[in-house]
Amino acid sequence: MSKLILIVDDEPDLVVTLDYNLKKEGFQTRTAANGEEALMAARQEPLPDLVLLDLMLPDTSGTEICRKLRANERTRAIPVVMLTAKGEEIDRVVGFEVGADDYVVKPFSVRELVLRVHAVLRRSEAQDPGTSERFVFGQLSLDPAGHNVTVAGNQVDLTALEFRLLHCFVSRKGRVQTRDSLLSEVWGINAQQTTRTVDTHVKRLREKLGSVGCYIETLRGVGYRFRETPD
Repeated sequence: MSKLILIVDDEPDLVVTLDYNLKKEGFQTRTAANGEEALMAARQEPLPDLVLLDLMLPDTSGTEICRKLRANERTRAIPVVMLTAKGEEIDRVVGFEVGADDYVVKPFSVRELVLRVHAVLRRSEAQDPGTSERFVFGQLSLDPAGHNVTVAGNQVDLTALEFRLLHCFVSRKGRVQTRDSLLSEVWGINAQQTTRTVDTHVKRLREKLGSVGCYIETLRGVGYRFRETPD
């Protein structure tokens, strides 16, 4: 069955253009013109496989909608691609902080956007065969199949992006991960100007992991590494 894309934007001409091109690419589509409609459409069965979310909506911000999607168990794992006229690094960082999977600045090439949609969907579906089974490391337990993380038996709520970041670390235990390699592997982008995004997410991930956040080590001037042993 073809993937369902939810388009959330208050520009009718852009919605028509995206709707046409995504359908031409073989996707199904659903549309919403504001935040309230977006939340209803995102929770409607069948759930969308990906949300294209405008940052500037008439009734609320796209970041707030993204936060609500990530806070809801049913919609938490749906990939979100932000669409916005803002292109400053801080805006991209904020978008990623609330759980966006990618960030496309207007005006953009529709073809490029479609390629990004394909890339995000592939990343969300992909699993490393070597790490598909439950991973237990000290007090940390990670279940890729169930998208579940616990610390000392307590559930830890991670965004889809944070989960991929942790999964990337544990699947490469003991190996150095540069910021650029993490951007490529986790975000699927080559964005040397946004390497601070990685630092922001690692900081938030450590905070959520609490007592086991120290498993992720910082190598100054190099990047990060997940410990070889819990102690």
